Amino acid sequence: METTQHVKIETADPTPLGLMGLAMVTLVACSQKLGISEGTSLIVPWAIFLGALAQLMASALDFKHNNLFGAIAFGAYGFFWLGVASTWLIKAGVLGETLQQTADGTQLAFAFLGYFVFSLIVTLAAFRLNTMLSVLMLLIDLLLLSLTMDAFAMGHIWHTIAAYSELFISIGSFYGVAAAMLNKSYGRVMVPVGKAWTK
Repeated sequence: METTQHVKIETADPTPLGLMGLAMVTLVACSQKLGISEGTSLIVPWAIFLGALAQLMASALDFKHNNLFGAIAFGAYGFFWLGVASTWLIKAGVLGETLQQTADGTQLAFAFLGYFVFSLIVTLAAFRLNTMLSVLMLLIDLLLLSLTMDAFAMGHIWHTIAAYSELFISIGSFYGVAAAMLNKSYGRVMVPVGKAWTK
């Protein structure tokens, strides 16, 4: 008689890691947009290692958790920050003069537009989860809309909106890190995330 054994390999919830990556990269990036810091040179490492790699690691682990929302959201936004970091490197001439001189900002605007559409879809999914993620996704929607409009040169106001969107995304992400870490560590709700907005 044959018997089948199923081995379950448990992994920790990667949500705090992914949210920490998002919190850090948006905090550093908003300092430049708000005029507190200058240039993008020292944002690039944070975009690659925190915005991209930390979220991609969280995405891979969420696939193992069968968490579709976390896997797709962390993965897509991780690749977004790799794209943004590469864009900054091209603009700075790091990847060669030819790429720098032929860069067309309109293409970047369409990239932001595509991510805005994607984020609207993710936002609708977040409405089924909790208030914290719903608010965070609405802020990400606003950021991507403002980045799109700014890249299309629709007025400086969009640059300012993007700056404050990033700031509040950072704050919201740090809140999410606290909720995921403390609620798990203490075994009870220490930091509330709120109810789902839709059934």
